[in-house]
Amino acid sequence: MDLNSKRVLIIKPSSLGDVVHAIPLAHAIKRTYPSCYVAWIVQNASAGILENDPSIDELIAISIPSTSDPSAGRAIYGKAAVATVAAMRDLRQKFRSAPFDLVLDLHASFRSGLFAWVARGAHRIGFSDAKELNTLFQDEHVVCPPGVIHAVDKNVEFARRLGAEPRQEDLRLFVGKEQRNRALRLLRANGVANDRPLAYVNACARWETKLWNLEAWAKLCRILKVHHSVNIVLGGAPADRAHLEAIRSASRIDCLVAAGELGLGESAALLEFSDLYIGVDSGPMHIAAFVGTPVVALFGPTDPAKVGPYGEGHRILRREELPCLGCRRRACDDRRCMDGLDPELVARVCLETLGSISRRESCIFNSFKS
Repeated sequence: MDLNSKRVLIIKPSSLGDVVHAIPLAHAIKRTYPSCYVAWIVQNASAGILENDPSIDELIAISIPSTSDPSAGRAIYGKAAVATVAAMRDLRQKFRSAPFDLVLDLHASFRSGLFAWVARGAHRIGFSDAKELNTLFQDEHVVCPPGVIHAVDKNVEFARRLGAEPRQEDLRLFVGKEQRNRALRLLRANGVANDRPLAYVNACARWETKLWNLEAWAKLCRILKVHHSVNIVLGGAPADRAHLEAIRSASRIDCLVAAGELGLGESAALLEFSDLYIGVDSGPMHIAAFVGTPVVALFGPTDPAKVGPYGEGHRILRREELPCLGCRRRACDDRRCMDGLDPELVARVCLETLGSISRRESCIFNSFKS
């Protein structure tokens, strides 16, 4: 299938980590068919991670409340339905004036199937094992070979189907110069030393079962900062700030709480500047892996084989002896899979990871020296 001069639509609205997992597909398609037009339907909240990507010609931003958010009440389903209908109306009007030749539905849900269906006349491709009746909306199905279970590997099967063999160079995330400058100014303004390793700590996630306890985070940060002179940046969304301030207070160290200080693109730059990511399974972990930052990730209810940091050199910490690992439960009365992780062990793995890599000559250190 020659896609040169064709219009291709990718449907992968959310969540942040899932959006990152789909980026190599866009790169492989654009590299193989440079004259094709690539558009992407994405939630407003995740759009910032794609805005600097040269492989994407158009971002079609939508805003639909997440029904999977554990904190959302029952009314969220009605709000999501109304927003979905409105989005379909807007997409139908848009597609009439600028139709697409090919739709790639990576989201594999009933809603994404509706969005694909709205693109009348396009050839629609989706996963063969998609749930929620999604397969009924597709003209063609991608069957992943046995053993292909990581989200990135599953997504690039679409590229192979289209004759766009993925390469290592496709496994990256683009960060803009202005985003780097804003992140750098934040670090400078808060006196982050350029002669010490920088660790980005992500203690927040939407699932409460993914969280590590506050005391453990505080102890880890104190060990790294006080005993090993590692700069600590606590990253997250604006809503996470109170939790991160509590960690900083409990740790009794001087560190930067960046939550709410930067947008998504600037946070990606901060992760790019960092020598190490330490945190739970959430979007920033995947961003770190795609900007080349080594990851030390704490896993409990999710399976790193399916959604872990992609690539080499990352470390996964989980209580392998527990039979309930990978349960995918979003609430649990006994979170021993996470709370049973030892801060001293995590610190040791972090230091081993820092010691096993050369100090990266990233933009932050070059800029500090200039």
